[in-house]
Amino acid sequence: QLAHTSPSGFPYPANVALASYLESVVRVNGGVPATIGILNGVARVGLDAEELIKLTSSAGKAETLKISRRDLAFACGLRTVTGERFNGGTTIAGTMILAHLAGIKVFATGGLGGVHRGAESSMDISADLTELGRTPVTVISSGCKSFLDIPRTLEYLETKGVAVATFADGREGKVDFPAFWSRESGVRSPMVLRDEMEAAAVIHAQHLFGLKSGLHFANPVPEESGMPKADMDALIEEAIKQANAAGISGSANTPFVLAKIKELSGGRSVTANRALIEANVKRGTLVAKELVKLERDGAEEIAARDAQQPRIFRGLDAVDVRSASPRPSSDSLSQKLLEKAEKEVSDLPLNQPPVEQSVDIIVAGALAVDFPCDYSPPSSSDSTASPALQTSNPARITQSLGGVAHNIAQAAHLLGSRVRLCSAVADDLSGRAALATLSAQGFDAGGIKVLDASSGLRTAQYVAVNDAKKDLFVAMADMSILEAVSTPAKPPSSSDVLTSFWLPQLQREKPNWLVLDANWPAPALHRWLRAAQSINAKVAYEPVSTAKAPRLFTATTTPTLLPPYLPSSSSSSSSPFLSVFPNPLVHIATPNIHELSALHAAARAAALFDRADWWSVIDALGIPPTGARVRMALASTPDLVDAGVPQMSIQLLPFIPCILAKLGQRGVLLTQLLGAVDPRLEEAHAAPWVLSRSAEAGEGVGVGGVYMRLFGPAEVLREEEIVSVNGVGDTFLGTLMAGLVGRRGEKVSGAKRIEDLVGVAQMGSCFTLRSAEAVSPRLGELRRELEL
Repeated sequence: QLAHTSPSGFPYPANVALASYLESVVRVNGGVPATIGILNGVARVGLDAEELIKLTSSAGKAETLKISRRDLAFACGLRTVTGERFNGGTTIAGTMILAHLAGIKVFATGGLGGVHRGAESSMDISADLTELGRTPVTVISSGCKSFLDIPRTLEYLETKGVAVATFADGREGKVDFPAFWSRESGVRSPMVLRDEMEAAAVIHAQHLFGLKSGLHFANPVPEESGMPKADMDALIEEAIKQANAAGISGSANTPFVLAKIKELSGGRSVTANRALIEANVKRGTLVAKELVKLERDGAEEIAARDAQQPRIFRGLDAVDVRSASPRPSSDSLSQKLLEKAEKEVSDLPLNQPPVEQSVDIIVAGALAVDFPCDYSPPSSSDSTASPALQTSNPARITQSLGGVAHNIAQAAHLLGSRVRLCSAVADDLSGRAALATLSAQGFDAGGIKVLDASSGLRTAQYVAVNDAKKDLFVAMADMSILEAVSTPAKPPSSSDVLTSFWLPQLQREKPNWLVLDANWPAPALHRWLRAAQSINAKVAYEPVSTAKAPRLFTATTTPTLLPPYLPSSSSSSSSPFLSVFPNPLVHIATPNIHELSALHAAARAAALFDRADWWSVIDALGIPPTGARVRMALASTPDLVDAGVPQMSIQLLPFIPCILAKLGQRGVLLTQLLGAVDPRLEEAHAAPWVLSRSAEAGEGVGVGGVYMRLFGPAEVLREEEIVSVNGVGDTFLGTLMAGLVGRRGEKVSGAKRIEDLVGVAQMGSCFTLRSAEAVSPRLGELRRELEL
């Protein structure tokens, strides 16, 4: 978030137009603007459009003040003689105080106050300088106006312990501290900053030390808008001469001199003024963005990676020297295994009994033969990135074993977890090849139901058509085999495959986690969910697609009946078809942004947001009635808030208390409902991501608050590095599951939190992006990252 005060020196309505424009500059550059001022006797940090107009239109009126530290109490505590409350624009000092109270660390403005000429006798020193010495806010301005005593101003700031630096802005070597309208002042800057990243690093270090003084970073006026120092010196001398002749002094001096400079320069000073304010606001926004990145990911990421790989340090900058991953060969492992399987189909036993060993994760869903089709334009000069419709297109087509559930299980398996895959194949060539591949991958095939050829069913198949950039263009999925074998009998009977084959395994193994993909029809999906609840297993849900994601919120027309060997949970028969926190049926979901929207729309269509138990949880989250837009924008990004992503996630939390929205190149947004005794509510390092806290203090429904955190991409791959996008999201969820359960059932030291695992899961997804496989065979290299 970036603080700035309403622009002074511009008459109404030019000031409101400029103020509105500056807020748009902040938003365009990825920040959240917080215009600061006093409106109707109330200090405001952040103004809406109507309030901004009201404040700026009051300029020049008797009840409108210029408010510094000394004036705040008067402006907010008194009334005018006519009984009206005061309005006012805040000086740098006043703005710093209010920004600090609101938790804002970066403030952009026009120019800094300073030591006036002759201050050795007049003691005329701006309160801005004193405030910088005692309030920990970073001020970005274009330096002091050159009619002030710049050398003494810098000396005073040094005495107050204020660090001062100037942005190089493309210049090499030492640079001048700017003089507002001019890029040069003849006074060297104490320090030079190359870019916003360096500025953010300094701010971050300042706050880590706990220093109570502020920072001042000077940003020179844009070169094309600045005025030559010699010209400005002459104008200023004349303006000061006229001020002295008129007997102008004290607080009236600066406005008089500014007006004269405007007059003498023919308006050129106003043009420069507007350009430098815009440049400062943009620079401040970029600094604030870099600071948020440092605070979110910097310390934890560097500490985690330092233990695993060498790094080269350049001051506060760290450069990763890990060698690049080798490109995979054109012949994939799965392709070779499938070719081998075709030679051995006659020797392969079917419907093998499960291996007698306990498992930590059961993954239930699709096992399919994948056919990725990568569009290959006829020539590199062809500008068409996507295949043409209604005709044949050149492509590279490969074959591998996939399916959402298989890919998730394979990822967890490669990372050392004990996994059982529950799915179905037909007794056809593809099905036997799939079984052979599973055997070669080291899987227990006891959870795979093989259906007789007389059933007329086919092994599931998935065809993905990708464009030239390897992004999905269109896909076709034949998962009808799962729907055919999971249609429930009424009541459940031995002829029901779900009842007779898969649910007994769930009861016997009692895994820590059940992972379900949305390829199951809604009735079967809810039978899985109730069965998991009856044995106290947690459930992760992979929505698969926008068409299938809503199955979670599709009400069954009859009660969910459990077979007699499964115990009935206390809520399975009397609760609504989808229960809420603290007893949800689903604990984690990993939708992409489109699937999240589909889930939200389905929940609304099913009137789930009208339920009293849903409202009880939402009401306990501690989100104010006016909403939490600013907090959500800080925890995610303004464009995600505009798209409604955090809002949709929060509204789904009563049913799914942990949602990881996959955002592609923007990363992953974690939104989690915290219980009343969750330690993150009290931990200082978690505070930036605690969006809200419940006022119930553990009473009622046991809600503690909301944790929201945006994880940027672990790595941005070049287009030529991406081999296939198939299985990337599945790898993400499989890696998370492996981290949550540990290796071979052993307990890891300290319970792993989901936020500790997201970065590793993203790294796993990058491995798969570089691989021709649906899950990269290199995934096992991340075991140490998971501390397994």
